[in-house]
Amino acid sequence: MEMTMNNEVRVRSTGEESTSKARVWTGRVMTGLPVLFIAWDAAMKFSNIPEVVAASERIGFHKATLPFIAVVELLAVVLLSIKRTRVLGAVLISAYLGGAVATHVRVGDPLLNILFPIGFAGLIWGGLYLRDERVRALSPFAR
Repeated sequence: MEMTMNNEVRVRSTGEESTSKARVWTGRVMTGLPVLFIAWDAAMKFSNIPEVVAASERIGFHKATLPFIAVVELLAVVLLSIKRTRVLGAVLISAYLGGAVATHVRVGDPLLNILFPIGFAGLIWGGLYLRDERVRALSPFAR
């Protein structure tokens, strides 16, 4: 097993467990899709679109708090996008998504609104699991 600069493991001729190109790209897509949505959500919070403001106020967030929330989202996205800080970014995004779950439960939203952020967190961590040996080593499923 050979560790590269970006902590992705490559196959040597010994046949040890490794991170193949397919596994890395699957992980990138799994992590990338929710990250793109979160970045888009942050942009919407900065936009002051009346529908966005109304939806946020319906779940208990005043218009004045939206830029702060958007900055937190973007900070988490940036941290997740940098190889060295991607685990910290995933933790921050998970915390943010946990707050989203709690908010949707508190206001009595439908089950889909509650499961959506949980699914995003699962995709992000699943993607990191596929492409980062450090995350696999911490997993309770590691050998």
